[in-house]
Amino acid sequence: MKVVIVLAHILVAIALTALVMVQGRKGSRFSGIFGGGTLADLSGGQRKKLPFLTKLTALLGAIFMVTSFLIAFYR
Repeated sequence: MKVVIVLAHILVAIALTALVMVQGRKGSRFSGIFGGGTLADLSGGQRKKLPFLTKLTALLGAIFMVTSFLIAFYR
């Protein structure tokens, strides 16, 4: 069971890294380089739908956290 969780963790980590690298920069100003921009800055104060890649990144991040906890639990 532990081997399956570790393999899933590695695959999710690779997919998450690739997905983050594929996404374009959201901020064009200097603060965007360091992640200083917020969603409100990008949308002009109005809520907008998040793109598919952003949702997938959040999902993979959540799966990464769960597999991290499971690895720690089975240690």
